This record gives sequence, C-alpha cells and structure tokens, in this order.
Amino acid sequence: MLLRFAGFELDRQRATLRRPVGEAVKFRPKTLAMLVLFVTNPGRVLSKQELMDAVWPNVHVGEDSLFQCIREIRTALGDDRRQLIRVVSGSGYVFEAEVSAEPATCGVEAPSPAPRISKEAGPAVDPVSPWRQFGLRRRAMVAIVGLGVILGLVIVAMTAAPGLPLAARTPSIAVMPIATSDENGGAAAMAANMTTRLADRLAQIDNIRVVAPQSRQQADYVVSGELRKTERSWETQARMTRTATGEVVWTVPVSGVVDESDLGLQQSRLVAGVGYPLALRINALINADTQPVTPEGRSSAGSAKVVIEQATASITQTSRERFATAQSMLEKALGEDPDNVDLAIALAALQMRGVQMVWYDPAESAAAEASAESILKRALRVKPSSIPVLDAYCRFLNAINEFTESLVVCARTLNFNPWHAPALTHIGLAQLQAGRFEEALASFKQADRYDTPQVSRWTWQLNVGMTYLLMSRSEDALPWLKKSIAITPASGRSHMLLSAAYTGLNQPAEAKAAMDKAMALRPGSNLGNVLLPPKNASPVFIKATEWIVKAFLAAGLPEH
Repeated sequence: MLLRFAGFELDRQRATLRRPVGEAVKFRPKTLAMLVLFVTNPGRVLSKQELMDAVWPNVHVGEDSLFQCIREIRTALGDDRRQLIRVVSGSGYVFEAEVSAEPATCGVEAPSPAPRISKEAGPAVDPVSPWRQFGLRRRAMVAIVGLGVILGLVIVAMTAAPGLPLAARTPSIAVMPIATSDENGGAAAMAANMTTRLADRLAQIDNIRVVAPQSRQQADYVVSGELRKTERSWETQARMTRTATGEVVWTVPVSGVVDESDLGLQQSRLVAGVGYPLALRINALINADTQPVTPEGRSSAGSAKVVIEQATASITQTSRERFATAQSMLEKALGEDPDNVDLAIALAALQMRGVQMVWYDPAESAAAEASAESILKRALRVKPSSIPVLDAYCRFLNAINEFTESLVVCARTLNFNPWHAPALTHIGLAQLQAGRFEEALASFKQADRYDTPQVSRWTWQLNVGMTYLLMSRSEDALPWLKKSIAITPASGRSHMLLSAAYTGLNQPAEAKAAMDKAMALRPGSNLGNVLLPPKNASPVFIKATEWIVKAFLAAGLPEH
C-alpha cells in the first residue's frame, strides 16, 4: 500500500518516501523503519522503549540512536515546529498527521501527471496516436540507454582513477568487524555491536559511501580495530588504511571504564570515541587543499597556522590593544589568502569574542558582527562540507540568537559527523531558547552519551542541569551541576546555577555559599550580565527564567 500524509507518499514495497514535489528522500534503513512505524500508527502514543524494541529487536541500543532517527525524520519532513511528530511528556511520541492508504502500482513507476490546464487556456490537446506513441517510446528508450552508457563510463572512470581528488567523487569506506580475542566477559558482543553502530553512523554521512567488508579491495579506505576488556576498562585501537598503498592515514586509541550497570552508555562512548575523530579525519581528507608555497618555502597552510598561533598568543592577556593587534594580523593574512578557511574561522571567532567581551566601541560592534557573518558565509561557499566551517557558523548563529538558522546549520554539521557533541549542544541551546525543553534535554543528554570531545564534558552536564532548572526540577538538576563543577570547578556560571538549585530545594545556606563562590570566580557579576540575552527567545523560555532570576537575587547576586 502507498501511505499518504501531509503531501508525502511512503511506498513500503519500494522503501521510498517522496516529497510533495516528487523528490525521493534518502533514509538509513533504521530511520525508514521508524518512519513506517509512526505512519502506520497515527494518533497512537509510542513509548521510547516500544520504538527501540521495534526498530532494534534483540539489540541493546541507547536513546541516542532513537533521537538521531527522529531528528532525521523531522528534518526530511520539514517538521521544525514538531507538529507531525510530537513529544508527549513522560510517555513518548505521537504521529499527528492524517494518513490515507491506496494500492501501490506494480512494475515501472508511473510518470508524474501532466500539469493541469485551466479552461481559459483553450481546448485540450488531442491524444497522441498509437504509432506516434511507439516512436516517442522508442526514442526515449534510446536516450535512456545512451544516458546509462554515459553514466556507466563516468562511474568506471571514477572507480578506475584513484588519483582523482576525493572532493571530486564520493570516497568509499569498508568497515571491518572489530576483532577481539576475548570470547568471554561480553567482549565479543560489545565488538559486534560497536561494528554495527559504527558502520550505521558512517553510512549516514552525506559525502561518503560505506561498502560491505567483502568489497574492501575496491574501497578507498578500510577501517579496522581491536577491542580488549581488562578488569577495569575497555581498550580499543582503531585505524583507517588507504587501500591503494596500505598506508595508515588515521589511528586512535579509545578506553572506557567497565561499568556493568550501563553497558549501553559504554558502547555509545566507545563508538563515539572512534567515530568522532574518524569523521573529522575523513572530512579533512575530502576537503584537503593543494596549498601553494610562499617565497619563504612554506605552504600557505603552514603560514596560516603560524599567524593563527601568533594571533591567539597576542590575546592571552585580554586587552583592547592586544585584541586589535590580533585582528590586524588575521585580517592581513586573510587578505593575502582569501580562500583559507582556517584564517576565516579564526578571524570570525575573534570578532565575535570582541563583541561579547565589549572590546569594540558600541558603533563598531554591529559592524564586527556583520563582518564575522560575511567571512563565515564566504568560507561556506569555498568549503560547504567542511566540519570546522559549519561548526564555526553554528556557534556564531547561536551567539547572535538566530536560533532557526542555527538549528539548520548545526544539524548539517551532524550530517558530516554524527557524533559531534558540540553541534548537539548548540542544537540543544537553540531548542532551549525556543521553549522546547524536553527536546533540549534529549540533545544535551545525547551529547553526554557521546562525550566527544571529552574536554567539553562539563558543558553538556551543565546544560542538562540548567534545562532541569528551567523545567522547575531542582532535584534532578543538582547531581548534573555537581558533576559539571567536579570536572571544571572554576566556572562561575556553574556555581550560580547550583545556587538556584539549592534555592529550589529550600536550602538557603547552601545557595548562598554557592553564590559566594560564583562571585569570587566572577567578580563584578550582576543580574544584567549573567542572563542569556532575550533576543528571539520564546515567551515560554522567558517565563521559565523568572524563578531562576528570583533565586539568583535571593542567594546574593547583585541586581546592578
């Protein structure tokens, strides 16, 4: 049966979804299976566990896999406002669209119907005669065969010419089963699940192709690894090899503490620990440049790196003078090499830091913001699939409170690195300010499950705690805020939020002690400079912050 909803057409037999304009949507098998489950159960609340059991039968997966599938479905359906797939707090998800069914056609797919002609347009054209139909079909068949030959030659040429730059074609990658010598203690099952999840996530990256292990000799790269379980930890060593030369182009060791109480979390972090740097390396290979050499004998990439390091060093001591020096260095370097995206990212980030640190005069601040946006847009035109560029633009849009645009750009970052926890965090921040607290909580928790890179772990734990506070759930917020502070104790913001949690739990002495610590770390803080800017924020978000404002004041934060 063909299932129709909201202008879309789902053909279960052919496993395809078509948009209203007829364009086919590409889905991973698990995402398509979840969409089918939603469409065949309209109006019924499906719990998270029911969805996971149906899509991943007899396989233990974490909620991150579920959230990723739902995000992909929403993106494909254009469901930014969460009207088709709605969260039912504490229960699960419900598919709200009306669904109709009709028999699917057999054989060759029917062509799109001809455009309708209004009565004013004149009489309809007479039907084509049978002999003319035969001639048209014959010519069409010849054209199709000719096109097929041309496409075949192109594919053969690309496959047979490994010297072509990766950016000019779609590189293929074979993921080999992760090996383990330990058949006991769950290592074999863990290795098998890691292999499946790694290949599954890599397959959803837009500009690569994952092939079966049996085809590894025809693949551009082969990913392999070993897993070992000790008494206290899981130890993984992974690598990627260039098939043509046998050269190891990437390798990483990953370890995790053995915790039998949450094998799913360990599996997520081990896979992400391999997948995150692997996706970055693949992206760097695809976006690699052939850099010209300067008169001094250095590549422009090397020169850019030196300039960026010098500019960063010049603002270690934060002052307007050092900031101005750093900006001049980067502007000069980018003027000499306008297509260097590393310089573009560094300059845009510096300008946004200047805006946030009030290093610009008020009249210059808006111009600096516009300049940073222009620089990043140009970098995106130069390298539209570059993860560093997408990540920088994602952060920029969040910094200026352009949340709708940031959701699109941050989601695109995930298209090239599904384990990119910073992008998930910025998606969560945009969802938070849009008043979609349940979804923000899911994004932050998924970032925590991936934990990539680990140096940022305190930020997603902080954001989970902040989201619980906005939901008036101080008891749930407290352990997350404490974990964040245990990792990075020098953040004044963490202690301020902790004071709000203690206030919510009616512990005024603990709240005041936490605020005193925050003020010692951030002297000069007041209500005007610690709250998130309200620009473009949802009334739901603004309303939810009211009690936190009162909690801050009660714990001793100055109002002005």
